[in-house]
Amino acid sequence: MATQLVPLPEVERLSTSVIRILAGNPGKFTLQGTNTYLVGRGTRRLLIDTGEGLPRWPTLLQSVLKDENAVVHEVLLTHWHHDHVKGIPDLLKICPQATVYKHQPSEKVEGQTDIKDGQVFKVEGATLEAFYTPGHAIDHMSFIFREEDAIFTGDNVLGHGTAVFEDLGAYIASLKKMERAVSGRAYPGHGTVIADATGKITEYIKHRQQREDEILRVLRFGRLDVESSQQESPLSLSSWTPIQIVKIIYRDVPESLHVPASHGVVLVLNKLEAEGKVEHDGASGEWRLSAQRPVL
Repeated sequence: MATQLVPLPEVERLSTSVIRILAGNPGKFTLQGTNTYLVGRGTRRLLIDTGEGLPRWPTLLQSVLKDENAVVHEVLLTHWHHDHVKGIPDLLKICPQATVYKHQPSEKVEGQTDIKDGQVFKVEGATLEAFYTPGHAIDHMSFIFREEDAIFTGDNVLGHGTAVFEDLGAYIASLKKMERAVSGRAYPGHGTVIADATGKITEYIKHRQQREDEILRVLRFGRLDVESSQQESPLSLSSWTPIQIVKIIYRDVPESLHVPASHGVVLVLNKLEAEGKVEHDGASGEWRLSAQRPVL
């Protein structure tokens, strides 16, 4: 996947009030690296995320702050994943006066202040509103950038490919909130800037709905290529394991990736079960359509 990515500069000014600083951690799951953002125009700036504690990031941050004649006033963490928070000690060595904010801070971590949904953070040139968007992680916060009618999406929406999630129901609900939040660009936690935030988020929602539809089709018909004339055939009584579903939906994907794909299928099945559309046999690990609620 890395060969398909657009190379990004380690440091890039994206607007008059936003500078992206890569965390120096490119990889399969981090794309070109975790994006951290220095936001504002005055001597006091906001910083979104801190990378994962690799030495290149504090070197870049210190250089940018010197060039900008600025300090980090407040740090806003999108969520708890290590590639977004492990750089906090390095940041505090550079800017010891900075206040670190995170939604639902861990009791094991000292020095973090909770972020409330709707809380406003303001510096010269930038007003950010915290926007609670769980799904990728339970504590996930996005930030609406009022002056640009833009949004910092964290890892809910990426600049390349699709995002993983912990709770699909919460994730879809958050995407629908985000879809209506702004009409400008999106600054993602990984990858390039997204020019049309609404359009990209709509794509994400459609993609997730497509996966749900495919899983339901497999459970009912045993395959994806079902003619419209067959849509009224009786409800299937067959049961399927997640890996069996994967072998049909992801038949063109290398078999070595089938097990990881099955984890995503289980998350979709959990959502469908909560909606009463499917049933789960805990003993066998098999899933089937709910007899009480026909679908498709």
